Formats: sequence, C-alpha cells, structure tokens
Amino acid sequence: MQPYKKLFTYWFALIIYDLTVEFCERWVRSWKLKEQMNGAARSGKQNIVEGSEGMATSLKTGIKLTNVAKASIEELLGNLEDFLRQRKLSQWSKDDPRVRVFRARSARIVRNLSILRDLREPKAQALLARLKLPKDPEEATNLLLTLCHQATYLLYRQVKSLEKKHETEGGYAENLYHRRLRARRVS
Repeated sequence: MQPYKKLFTYWFALIIYDLTVEFCERWVRSWKLKEQMNGAARSGKQNIVEGSEGMATSLKTGIKLTNVAKASIEELLGNLEDFLRQRKLSQWSKDDPRVRVFRARSARIVRNLSILRDLREPKAQALLARLKLPKDPEEATNLLLTLCHQATYLLYRQVKSLEKKHETEGGYAENLYHRRLRARRVS
C-alpha cells in the first residue's frame, strides 16, 4: 500500500473530492464554479499524495504540499459557505446534533482504514456509503463543510508534526551532507 493511503487526511480528502463532484453535478450550474470547486477538492487530495511521496527526498516539500492541500480544502470551504449564503440556506454549527452525526459517521470510516485498501471491494463500498451525499442541498453542503473542517484540522496537525520532525531530525539534504562529512572522515 502506498504510504499516503495510511493517512487519515488522504481518506478525508478522497471522500471530499468524490462528494464534491457529485455535489457540483447536482446543484452547481456555473461551469466555471464547478471547475473551481472540483479543482480545489482534487488539489486537496492530490497534494496529500504528492507531499507524501515527496517526503522520501524532501521533508520540506512534504510540509509545503501538505499546506497546499489544506489551503485547497479551505478554498472549497469558502465556496460551500458562499453556496449556502447565496441560497439563504443555514450553515450548521459544529455543536448541531446533525453535524455530530456526520462527524461520528466519518470517524467510523477512518477507524476502518484497512477496509479501504481496495475501493471496489463490497466492504469498502458499504463503508463509504455511510457518508452518502444527502438529497437536500442544505444538508449536503453541511456534510461537506463538516468533512472539510475535519480534514483541515487534521492537515494542520499533520503539518505541525512534520515541522517538529524536520526540527528534530533535519531534512534529507542536511542528512546527506552529514553522511558525506562522516564518509570523508573515515577515508
């Protein structure tokens, strides 16, 4: 399994991307806004992938791309908030019981990451169906907002953890330099 598939942030971003595509197909009329929203959601997911893979040679690149993923999902958050405001729909607070239900459903998915290894498997499909996009646009938008808030919080923590790792362990180039110095001393 690729390293990024072990990250909660990746699975949140994947679910957000898939639901955003479906959301836009249902309710967003403007081609440009659809492209922007789908692009922001896709960028969130893809930058997690690229950042995870880039860490093999540059922790700094991993940190930067993880931050880009967070910023992309924040962009999508703004679009979703605009959607609600422009249609005079309600944005639910994080303490709203309906939001708590959404958070509990997403937590169940994340606790079962091993099932998601192959998304074509029936168990994976059943697990993902727990976060099916609601038919009501207000409810659907609030589900996406909840997932985006969870993802950006996790991405923030991931960045802080990577920064701490860089601070204590150094970066790839720095470690190569120290190995080269040790090799020179030995020869």
